[in-house]
Amino acid sequence: MLKVLQVLDSPTINFLLLIKEELSNFLGDLLIWTILALILYIVVFYGARSLFRRLNNEIGILTLNILQTPLPIIFILIFLKIAISNLESLEYLAIIQRLLTAAIILISTYLVSALFTQVVSYYLSQYAEKTEAEWDDVLVPIVKNTLPIIIFLIGSFLFLQTLGIDLTGLWVGFGGVTFVLGFALKDILSNFFSGLVLLIDTPFQFGDVVALKDGSTAVIKSVGIRLTTLYLIESHCDLFLPNAALESEKLINFSRPNPNYYYTITLPIRGDCDPNQAIKIIEEVVLSHPDTLGDLDKKLVAIENFYRVSDRLLDAQDNLLSKKEFGHNRLIAEQKLKIKLAEIKQAMKDLISKIQFLEKEGLDGGEIREIQGYYLEILRKVGFKTISEKLRGKKSLSLKESEDMNEDTLISLLRSWYENWQEDPDIIEEDNEVLKVEFERKIAFLKMRMDKFLQQIVNANNSFLETKLDDYGEELWKWMEDRFQIYAAWQHPKIWMNNVTIGRTGEGTIDLAVKFFIDNVKLEQCQRGNRIRSEVHGEIVRRLRQAYFYR
Repeated sequence: MLKVLQVLDSPTINFLLLIKEELSNFLGDLLIWTILALILYIVVFYGARSLFRRLNNEIGILTLNILQTPLPIIFILIFLKIAISNLESLEYLAIIQRLLTAAIILISTYLVSALFTQVVSYYLSQYAEKTEAEWDDVLVPIVKNTLPIIIFLIGSFLFLQTLGIDLTGLWVGFGGVTFVLGFALKDILSNFFSGLVLLIDTPFQFGDVVALKDGSTAVIKSVGIRLTTLYLIESHCDLFLPNAALESEKLINFSRPNPNYYYTITLPIRGDCDPNQAIKIIEEVVLSHPDTLGDLDKKLVAIENFYRVSDRLLDAQDNLLSKKEFGHNRLIAEQKLKIKLAEIKQAMKDLISKIQFLEKEGLDGGEIREIQGYYLEILRKVGFKTISEKLRGKKSLSLKESEDMNEDTLISLLRSWYENWQEDPDIIEEDNEVLKVEFERKIAFLKMRMDKFLQQIVNANNSFLETKLDDYGEELWKWMEDRFQIYAAWQHPKIWMNNVTIGRTGEGTIDLAVKFFIDNVKLEQCQRGNRIRSEVHGEIVRRLRQAYFYR
């Protein structure tokens, strides 16, 4: 070794010593970064995963699964880039550094895109389901389809720029191509911006039943970048409608303001019969059907009378008894729910009156606690209890459902109602999930609304909230009444005389318009309304003919 060093001149020896020092530093840094990376990997992918599993955090576990391969590669490349920077004498150091940076950008682009498409979009979808706002139901699909494209475009430009490629010409070319594509794809862009207009207007939400301009009935399935997908009920197929066409389409939304739908039947009766008696028969028939809306007490009497005297239906006695039993049980459940809603309504009115009286001269701590006590009693009637927890060192109250579901609360009665509804022999298996999802979402929204009002009461010493507390209470009750209303007086069946025709022989007809609401147009693959109308129509004709009233 000494002989070799004697042969080498001084600059060469210095160069070799420099390389030795750089390699030593490189290996030392690489070892340190490797140990740090290993510790970080264990903490993130073992410790965090265990924590997320204990917390039952699906989004956290999903995020770790996506990060498990690309994130360590990115860290290895970063550590290698830092460690290799010590090799200043390396001939192609700048090129290697640039290649490493490009590789980091490439993998990071893939990682960000994967995180968005699988984690962020999943979170947004979950968030959209938990909110009452309708714009997010339309926005989420559009964002899910467009943002990954933007992420890859930005990543591609950064990748090329890191490699030292001059992008000036590319930007000019890109601008020209964009202009040409914009002109050539004007219909697609029109559909895209129409989708954004649908987002702003939100005339529907997914699952709504609508009637198109040609009279066909469809269910809104999804809104894409260019197309909206609808399910045509009658023909059992999907319709792909450009967003621009849908924006200009005249839509009748059967699911707004609620899924109860108004049907009209026109009936000609003999001109020489007593129209009042005919109207009485028709009203009895409509009320006796379990799936139509009407005064609950009158419906219970009508159902008992109908199933007792209807000779025609006695041949199908098993189905008759099951339908009667279902109708009776469901109406009893509705009646209990209606009584509980009336009780809560009165309690809310009393609370609002108390707030209005107390807030005239401002609310002090004692008055706020008094209001809070009244509201806690209302929460108990609804089926919630308060739990105290520490958040950022401060005590806060939040709501939780009562464990005893046998209590006579609004939530337990609501669940009893839709569970009775699920026993309807006419609904199909899929409707059980439809009803459950619909009502459980209402309960979740109710919890959010009532929790928000609780926080407003707790923080009522704020000068702004102090004078608005009664308004917030009114808003909460109106929302509850709108979402949980079972039956309103104006939804009672109506029979109107439309036209009187007198023939040459003196005999004539009286046209009666029978108008009634059915409970939920979405059920039975959206055929429920047609079935109920057909059954009601057939029974009215039979009863009128029996009385010699039908022409």
